Amino acid sequence: MNRTSAARFFRLYGMILVLIVLVAALRILQPRALGMANVLNLARQISITALVSAGQTLVILAAQIDLSVGSVLGLAGVVAAGVLRDTDSAAMAVAAGLGVGAACGFANGIVVAKGKVASFIVTLATLGVANGVILLYTGARPIAVQNDDFMYLGEGKWLGVPVPIILAAIVYVALWFILSRTRFGRYNYAIGGNELATRLAGVPVDRYKIYIFMSAGALAGLTGIVLTARLGSGVPTLGIGFELVSITAVVLGGTSLFGGEGRIWGTLVGAAITGVITNGLSILGVGAYYQPVVTGIVILVAVLADRWLRAT
Repeated sequence: MNRTSAARFFRLYGMILVLIVLVAALRILQPRALGMANVLNLARQISITALVSAGQTLVILAAQIDLSVGSVLGLAGVVAAGVLRDTDSAAMAVAAGLGVGAACGFANGIVVAKGKVASFIVTLATLGVANGVILLYTGARPIAVQNDDFMYLGEGKWLGVPVPIILAAIVYVALWFILSRTRFGRYNYAIGGNELATRLAGVPVDRYKIYIFMSAGALAGLTGIVLTARLGSGVPTLGIGFELVSITAVVLGGTSLFGGEGRIWGTLVGAAITGVITNGLSILGVGAYYQPVVTGIVILVAVLADRWLRAT
């Protein structure tokens, strides 16, 4: 196997090998860490990361970035909790949360596509606006959730499998089909690979950019709903840090930060790696303050590896 073939193999399957090594190391260092109860709990945590990272994958595939997913997640969660408090309708709460997420994504997409402003700046502004709206809406106080139908989305099980895991599986199967079998998927890759050529080919690039950001916003909203149902409360600080976690999962999954290259199943592997690292550090007694340091180092290494592999 020559160097180019080895680089391609690692881009496709390297992170699976890394995940296997991490799980094996955790098994050796703490055998009880992989008991059934802990594995289910870990899988539930990974599913949350996977949900918000799925939308980030669409954005990064298009050579954009969304720094607002954490704040949008938090805003959707507290709005869903507020609607539930006022109406006691799980359906209306879910619709409100998804609507808030999609609306924020639409706003991001409009400014990026029509205003020709860098997505980094646009979504950073949305992050600040969403955080402010959260504090205004909640008064900086949690909103209690007391509806069994709604809380089923975060705490329930179907055939013994936690509902968040099932939702993540449905989302990833749907996105795999969309990205590999539909026009939306082909255009998503094409925009990230060469936006100018895609535009010259007659593709309505601006419209699809809006669709991409709306999808990311809706998935962030879904994540906020699931987390709120899981915690039993709409917490104002719910989404803090998820923008970093989602980018980490996407990059670890092999999606290039330069756009146009990556696979949705890779993001699932990346989410699993971040979950195993975080869970493993906690089980091994490593302080919570060290965990962001490890996450930052992992991102840096992943980006450097991405640049090296693209150069081979």
